[in-house]
Amino acid sequence: MQGGRKKVADDQKILLFEKLPIPKAVMQLSVPTVLSSLVMVIYNLADTYFVGMMNDPVQNAAVTLAAPVLLAFNAVNNLFGVGSSSMMSRALGSRDYDKVGRSSAFGFYCSLIAGLLFSFLCFSFRGPLLRVLGADPSTVAATLEYLRWTVMCGAAPAILNVVMAYMVRAEGASLHASIGTMSGCLLNIILDPVFILPWGLNMGAAGAGLATFLSNCAACCYFFVLLYVRRKKTVVCISPRKFGFRKEIVLGVCGVGVPAAIQNLLNVTGMTILNNFTAPFGAHAVAAMGIAQKVNMVPLQVAIGFSQGVMPLISYNYASKNRERMKASIMFTIRTIVPLMVVVSVLFSAGAGPIISAFMKNEDIIAYGTRFLRGACLCLPFLCMDFIAVGVFQALGHGRKALVFAILRKILLEIPALYVLNFLFPLYGLPYAQFVAEFVLSIASVVMLNRIFKSEGRPAGQKDTGEQESLN
Repeated sequence: MQGGRKKVADDQKILLFEKLPIPKAVMQLSVPTVLSSLVMVIYNLADTYFVGMMNDPVQNAAVTLAAPVLLAFNAVNNLFGVGSSSMMSRALGSRDYDKVGRSSAFGFYCSLIAGLLFSFLCFSFRGPLLRVLGADPSTVAATLEYLRWTVMCGAAPAILNVVMAYMVRAEGASLHASIGTMSGCLLNIILDPVFILPWGLNMGAAGAGLATFLSNCAACCYFFVLLYVRRKKTVVCISPRKFGFRKEIVLGVCGVGVPAAIQNLLNVTGMTILNNFTAPFGAHAVAAMGIAQKVNMVPLQVAIGFSQGVMPLISYNYASKNRERMKASIMFTIRTIVPLMVVVSVLFSAGAGPIISAFMKNEDIIAYGTRFLRGACLCLPFLCMDFIAVGVFQALGHGRKALVFAILRKILLEIPALYVLNFLFPLYGLPYAQFVAEFVLSIASVVMLNRIFKSEGRPAGQKDTGEQESLN
């Protein structure tokens, strides 16, 4: 069985990772990832859109206030998804298929345990949690109902379907990973109006949470069926016999995953602070900030999709010592995504008013949201450079560098900027904090990528002839 898997895996990976032209290889891996990321954003926007159709700012504010907890899922996703997929891709590059199987089993079972623990803790400490999120007497009930389905019942399936998508993507099956993710998202979009709106079950924010829970369960079922059908072809393994705590596997997964998880926890901290600064201005301001953030997530997820999609290609060629192909993959990604983000930033700034009004026909929310979106979209070209740099660090197993970027981004730059800008320009300065942080980090990204190209980006045995090339 293992020999058959090795033969099939070699045939598939050599073509994609070693032979296919760079633009085709990057697009084959990244486009399905981008599409699934976009569908995920669309289903998040669907929650906001259909809840907004009730014209109840409290219900919309509940979805916004709960967002940091859902974002905290990504800490677990990154710990075991990013960590295990990076380990798997590097093991594939060095043809160590036993390590691939053990890495995937470790990521799967640790994700399952973490999801169940997440649900238990959120249920046990729901009172303090709601206060930390910024819920007040007018929004606490709706926020709790939304969290009941998405977190207290749904943490495990929400985490597992993302982690399994990472693992399937790690062996180059980006399309299958994206189909699984998109199937759940599309089901969520279909169920949302039925559960949320008065003509259906009229559950409001709670209905959005229930739809999300059911769609995540469906996505998990897809991946279980996929792994069973492809059991003789795939190197992804979720057998309990492969699960264990071998030092090499634990350190390899956690070396990349822990910094990635910390990065997401810092994102949660930043979003919680943002919501707490916004909450005193009322439900209209909170709802407007939530809409602006989710709209801005559309191009942001495109950037994330490219940076995550190209990771297996970078990891594989790094491990197989094809450093020139690794560098070419990174450069093609940068040249593709950065100009696109510039265009999107201009379009969002120009059309901010109509975009916000598409979600809620409320003059106060439109006025708030227009100004919020114009501030938030400025960071997009710089943010994508940050994502690409962090993706490269994770792909190469350089978890400490990713952690340094996370600390710089949130603790030293964005969170202090939130306090300063809110003091100088109450409420309206908040959306510009991310721009301040990402502008500085984009400069650091260029510097760090150039160093990687010089130290590791040239083929083995080549001297300094390639060191004159830079991102410029």
